[in-house]
Amino acid sequence: MCGRYVITNPVNKTKNIITKSIKVENDINYNAHPSQDLPIIKKYTNGNTLEKIKWGIVPSWAKNKDFKALINARLETINEKVSFKNLIKKTRCVSVMDGFYEWKREGTIKTPYYFSREDKKTMYVAAIYNNNEFCLITEEAEENIKQIHHRQPVTLNEEDIEKYLDASQDDITPFLNNRKKTNFDFYEISKDVNKPQNNSPSLIDKVNLI
Repeated sequence: MCGRYVITNPVNKTKNIITKSIKVENDINYNAHPSQDLPIIKKYTNGNTLEKIKWGIVPSWAKNKDFKALINARLETINEKVSFKNLIKKTRCVSVMDGFYEWKREGTIKTPYYFSREDKKTMYVAAIYNNNEFCLITEEAEENIKQIHHRQPVTLNEEDIEKYLDASQDDITPFLNNRKKTNFDFYEISKDVNKPQNNSPSLIDKVNLI
């Protein structure tokens, strides 16, 4: 599960991918969390745009006003789930981030870690959207990450973005399953990240374990 991430200067980071930015500034967010409006890349007939929509999809069939928004969708079952199977065919988008947070659970103790690309490039995560809401796609974690958590975001390389966003590709899951995967760098960070209201560069500082 991916439930928090970092995104800084999204307009600058995507200038070679998008043709237009719609109401997105070079914001700095070290604690992006569900229910926030966050930058994603969408494809239109006249090019790609960068725009902000809410992280977390509430399906149209949800009648309970307290329904918890869906922030992640499993790649392994995305073509089967009623909430996602139509979205993955026609309304795909890409989330932009610097890195993401995950928590290692040991009994009642949860220890936060920060993950970024090993090459330090911008991270692009496959996502789906419905109207003005989006949801990240996750997959089973690589062996070296399972010590922290059993899931990881489905990351894309920059050259994969156009193919992923191409709605003429009705079933994109074979491509996602066979894409070149990202190598991650990760390390333990302060528990300050646990509070969504905390939002500063220090959140991604490595904890001194000595």
